Amino acid sequence: MKQLLRVFFLAIALFLTACAKRGTPTGGAKDSIPPVLINASPKQNTIFFDAEKITLTFDEYIKLNNISKQLIISPPLPSKAYKVDPQTNIAKKIEIELLDSLNPNTTYTFNFGESITDNNEGNILPFFSYTLSTGATIDSLYVRGRVTDAFDEVTTSYISVQLYPVDSVYKDSTIYKQQPLYVASTLDSTIYRFQNLKAGTYEIIAIKDVASNYFFDQNVDKIGFRKEYITLPQDSIVDLKIFKEITNFSWARPFFINRHHIGIPYYGRYENQKMEVISDLPDSFEYLINKNRETDTLNYWFKGIQTDSLKFQYLLQDSLRTTTVKFNKPIADSLVISRITGNEIMLKDTFRISSNLPLVKLDLEKITVRDIDSLPIPFRAKIEQNYDRVYIAFDLEPNNRYQIDLLPEALTDFFGSVNDTLQFVSTTQSIENYGAIFINLQYNDNTPYILELLDNKGKTVRRVTDQEGTTRIAWELLPAGKYKIRFVVDGNGNQKWDTGHYLDKIQPEEVLYFPAELDLRANWDLNETFNVAEIRRGPPETATDSVTLQEPPNPN
Repeated sequence: MKQLLRVFFLAIALFLTACAKRGTPTGGAKDSIPPVLINASPKQNTIFFDAEKITLTFDEYIKLNNISKQLIISPPLPSKAYKVDPQTNIAKKIEIELLDSLNPNTTYTFNFGESITDNNEGNILPFFSYTLSTGATIDSLYVRGRVTDAFDEVTTSYISVQLYPVDSVYKDSTIYKQQPLYVASTLDSTIYRFQNLKAGTYEIIAIKDVASNYFFDQNVDKIGFRKEYITLPQDSIVDLKIFKEITNFSWARPFFINRHHIGIPYYGRYENQKMEVISDLPDSFEYLINKNRETDTLNYWFKGIQTDSLKFQYLLQDSLRTTTVKFNKPIADSLVISRITGNEIMLKDTFRISSNLPLVKLDLEKITVRDIDSLPIPFRAKIEQNYDRVYIAFDLEPNNRYQIDLLPEALTDFFGSVNDTLQFVSTTQSIENYGAIFINLQYNDNTPYILELLDNKGKTVRRVTDQEGTTRIAWELLPAGKYKIRFVVDGNGNQKWDTGHYLDKIQPEEVLYFPAELDLRANWDLNETFNVAEIRRGPPETATDSVTLQEPPNPN
């Protein structure tokens, strides 16, 4: 009996000990499955649709992210024609209330992009779409492809791709005035996809739709197009390159800046465009125009008149406009000279200074450049064509110090003011602080080209243009840093990249980038081969790309 009692109490003790032990519960495997549609009312691919509400029910709580951008309805519906719920809350259902009637005999697709995620883990249901038809059939054709930037290496996201049926009333001006029949978006990638299209001939364009109005606003939007129309079902893969056209020229209203200084804003290219003062002017009146470097504005400087306003006349939308600029509490400007080149100057650089007032005279006799030994050295100096900068060029040597002195009256501005004594000092580094990049260019084409070296901010630091027989480009004495290389096919040989134009059906000049960023170290040489034909072909399509471009199955 005692033995049984011992066993009993021992069992109780073991049980209590086990209960007292602390442990961490295992929560099971992490949920990695996106939400699943379990019901659609009306059903997916409904025909003869006449309901006022669409209800989509999922197997778990979901939320909608960035629905205003992610939801693409094709053909497009104005935002006031429908309402989506929930906007911010979580729910198991998405309800789309239709506040206006749909077009008859039309297939509509509601593509939610990547907006639908589960509430707990944020698993995305990618490119979920709901399709209906107000007619007897569901259209089943598709177009897919990529949209890339014609000039910039990185393409912006959320490019709108639009289809317009080419019929008896279609014109090139349609994209400015009429919404497309079908619309898709690249969302946050470069890939677009149309589905549920009907057979026919279409104009296809891609635009960076700044105003989100489905119209091409030439002043602000980038555009991409094909010279030829596409025909379905033959053309199922179409790639597009977007570019910013040169804005159609227009003057904006002139405005007062300061005494003897008026701003004249404009859009497009102002060269050879006329704007004139039509006020009564004395013979002593003089003016000078230069460009603001930060904005599309001309600075109109004037002197030789005492007045409180000036009247301008200019052409605007095929009619002459007049504007009177009144002067509001003008104050006198003082000449201010500032250095652009820093305390350290690169061995291939030129010393530069800037002026807040336009400069018209430079007295070389009152400028001196001295090296570290205080010896004067030869230099060249000139006022830049925009009247606001002075370039002082001299031979630079490593490990040196240069002092640039400007005596009074070395610089004279438009109003006759002169500088006080100015002194600037800049130093150079040793050769060991620089590197070099050598490019073996492989380009078997007679078309001229431009090859540019860009710094990590996208600024052009070196540039060569087409030179017969040149196959090796040497960019030496470069500061350490990261660089990119840009190649431009200069079709017209004008030594600059030319954009395209939609109405004239002109495509932009081709631009290619060396696929790798170059990391140049101090006292280091990089040797690279730039094979234009190979880069044109591009890298082989990856498995990810192939999967991305597949048509997703429509859930039932």
